[in-house]
Amino acid sequence: MRIASQYARAVALLTSPSRQFARLGGFLRPNSLNARQKKVLVLLALASMPAAFTNTVFTQTVAYASDEFHISAQGQGFAAAIVRWGVIIVLPCAALADRFGRRRMILFTVWLAPLVTSLGALSPNFATLVLTQTIGRPLGLALSIFIIVVATEEMSNDTRAFALSVIAITAGFGAGMAVASLPLAEISLTSWRYIYAVGLLWVIVAIVITNRLPETKRFESLNERKHDLNVRDHPSVHAHIEKRRLVLQMAVAVLINVFIAAASVFQVRYLKDVRGYSALLIAVFTTVTTGPASIGLIIGGRVADRHGRKSLAAITIPLGALLIALSFSVHGVGMWFAALAGSMALALSYPAMSVFRSELFPTARRNIASAYITAASLAGGSVGLLLCGRFIDRGTSYGVVMTFLAIGPVLVSVLVFALYPETAHRELEELNPADELLQRH
Repeated sequence: MRIASQYARAVALLTSPSRQFARLGGFLRPNSLNARQKKVLVLLALASMPAAFTNTVFTQTVAYASDEFHISAQGQGFAAAIVRWGVIIVLPCAALADRFGRRRMILFTVWLAPLVTSLGALSPNFATLVLTQTIGRPLGLALSIFIIVVATEEMSNDTRAFALSVIAITAGFGAGMAVASLPLAEISLTSWRYIYAVGLLWVIVAIVITNRLPETKRFESLNERKHDLNVRDHPSVHAHIEKRRLVLQMAVAVLINVFIAAASVFQVRYLKDVRGYSALLIAVFTTVTTGPASIGLIIGGRVADRHGRKSLAAITIPLGALLIALSFSVHGVGMWFAALAGSMALALSYPAMSVFRSELFPTARRNIASAYITAASLAGGSVGLLLCGRFIDRGTSYGVVMTFLAIGPVLVSVLVFALYPETAHRELEELNPADELLQRH
């Protein structure tokens, strides 16, 4: 009996880790996605890669292009701000998506964004490079908005944040291609151009999306209402954006991106000029400190769906910003660890904050509302870039500047916790009463 008891305990010890991993796997993989939702999620994940690449490539290459064209740090910050001002292109694209459909505009942008961005490889001067990215990058931003809207409309109320976490991971692969291509910039003074040419590979994704992506059921239902004489005057067809929700989210977007934009754009220059890192080591640093964040994305998505968005975002946003700011002040292992921990914390917050942008607005205005928030975030990013470039050129240390800008995310934590509604486990029609006629199929 004693031997049998010991054997049973040994078996329990050996199998308990596998059971725990099985439970973890069940937590990370929701089983409530039907066949259509799985198909749509895969296609949106694919589309997120060219969107992320076009949004990343200028940030990663501007320091090397500036060496060829003899541009200062302040000039780089100004150029990055101009590229962000191209967000005005997003607004009419979003309005068209609300009027004519999400699918049409996804197809338009998934083709055009990488093609226009790749023209940066042919730039004869810095102004031309900035011009191509001022058009191409906003098209990629518009594509990102449409992807999030489609995911929000197609997924169930228990999987919306999870779906966005999956999309964020695949977007990381798209951005990672720009980072992984960075060593090409050190072949010669002009070889940074090769990285833009890499963007032509995304044509393959565009072909797949064109052939397989369906329109969302919610938009199809809205479109039917527009042509139904009995309900065409119903509020679901002519829904208005709730101003309080929009203004609040725009303020939050500004405060977050004052910090995020500056940290992302100037990290390459900081590592290159202050730490003396090569392009290869910068690529390794970026991969090591941001790659594991994919775990945080999945966990953040599941926690946001199961237990709510507000508390998760309120805790992880300021924590992540302060840790990343710290990475600009310390060196050695401490710098790597602070950047990694900060990226993980922000990854945990991302699904909740992303899904808020589209959950709180009616179907008839969901894209344009998201576009306004994106425009606000880029405006905030522009302010952060200009301030950062100005102070760094005047001799202020990177650590001091980034710590000051991190005040924005700290304020965001207060706003989210105090003023945001909880949206977990609630249908979009419950959150937006004007959409009561738009039934899920």
